Amino acid sequence: MPDNIKNNKRTDDFNKVKKNFKKLLFRMKSTKTWIFIFFVGLLAAVMIIVENVSYYFFQKNLIEIEMAQLQTSAAVMSGEFSSYASFSEAEKNGVYERMRRYSAMNSVRIRVIDERFVIVSDSYLVEYGRNIINSNVINSFTTGKSISFYDRKNTNIEVAVPINGTDGSILGVLVVSKDLDEVYKNSVNDNIFTVMVAVTAVAVILVLLFERGIGKSYRKAYKIVEDVANGHTDKRIPVKGSYELRLFAKDFNNIMDRAGMLDESRQEFVSNVSHELKTPITSIKVLADSLNMQDDVPIELYKEFMQDITNEIDRESKIIEDLLSLVKMDKSAAVMNISSVNVNEMLEIVLKRLKPIAQKKNVELLFESFRPVVAEIDEVKFTLVISNLVENAIKYNVSDGWVHVSLNADYQYFYVRVEDSGIGIPKESQDLVFDRFYRVDKARSRQTGGTGLGLAIVQNIVLLHHGTIKLHSEEGTGTTFTVRIPLNYVG
Repeated sequence: MPDNIKNNKRTDDFNKVKKNFKKLLFRMKSTKTWIFIFFVGLLAAVMIIVENVSYYFFQKNLIEIEMAQLQTSAAVMSGEFSSYASFSEAEKNGVYERMRRYSAMNSVRIRVIDERFVIVSDSYLVEYGRNIINSNVINSFTTGKSISFYDRKNTNIEVAVPINGTDGSILGVLVVSKDLDEVYKNSVNDNIFTVMVAVTAVAVILVLLFERGIGKSYRKAYKIVEDVANGHTDKRIPVKGSYELRLFAKDFNNIMDRAGMLDESRQEFVSNVSHELKTPITSIKVLADSLNMQDDVPIELYKEFMQDITNEIDRESKIIEDLLSLVKMDKSAAVMNISSVNVNEMLEIVLKRLKPIAQKKNVELLFESFRPVVAEIDEVKFTLVISNLVENAIKYNVSDGWVHVSLNADYQYFYVRVEDSGIGIPKESQDLVFDRFYRVDKARSRQTGGTGLGLAIVQNIVLLHHGTIKLHSEEGTGTTFTVRIPLNYVG
């Protein structure tokens, strides 16, 4: 096979492996896969706990049962010696033989120990004739009572029962012992297996129920998200199901509601822009047509119409200028030129520039500073904030009114307060004055040259400085704007 064909085949194989690996990664990331992994891990942990707990309780129960049976058997076998005066007499009458048969049938070891603590009979035939020094044997011989003992290390049960002769004297001790290792393997393990099967079955049922209930809710939520992604933006996820799903539904619905409001706001903004830009052009066209339709227009009328046209052009220019400023103030695009600025001096300069406008309207312009303030701000942009607020306070004031500007600060913020004795803002309009193109009195705004964009620009600049602006106003009394800006800018 040519090398280039081999290389192409190797590349195709690699791409297939990579594609399959990506699919595997996608499945690993899916909620369903993680839920399955969680339940498998939980099931494994539960099974380990159940196995250990079950083993303990089954073992404890089995020991108690086997101990009781062994005690009964030992007492019965010890009773066979009561008819004989000695061990040799009992042996002649087949007692030892019967005990060996019982030992073989029941997997127990039986030993007979005389008063010298010598083993005179062993059903396993391994310790015959040896001495045994055993605390259980000694206690049983001296007290004349049955002694039971469980050796946990060797899993062995031992019962020591005193042997009484025909005269009631203690001839020795009968020791019956049983190894539980094989019993555990057969009995305990069988019971644990049964419990584990039951637990596994219950766990599988719970997983299926969980997947059917919770998984169904997640699938529905995903379907709605998919529909929204395909353009059905009016759909919302029902706020129900698990705690996490309810939180997700609330956040998703809030995001979609805000997006809907933003779309409506954009559409309204475009409509307002179109209307505001069209109005001066319409006026210009009407004035120009009026001139064109008249013959021998007097120079005075001609000058008057041209002045009106110039005013409309200035108005159009002002709208475009404010729109460009608003675009520049957009938080995602704005560039902040932050520097350390003497705010006292900056305010004095702005107010000095606006003083002629105030004098023209016979409005008294006052400035009060409570302390020197140096802050990290964008001087050009913040100058626009003060200019807009003070200029509005002058324009919408009453004759012989006043505008009071004050500056104060604490350890974290500085505060600029612009208060006037003007006409005030109606209560129903106070939440709308920062909206683009909103005017409280449209006729008066046009007369004063307002575009309805000034306060929107002010709010954007304040937000860019991580500050706040608050409004308090009463009709016929006046309006107060309070601006709070951090002394140290944090980008």
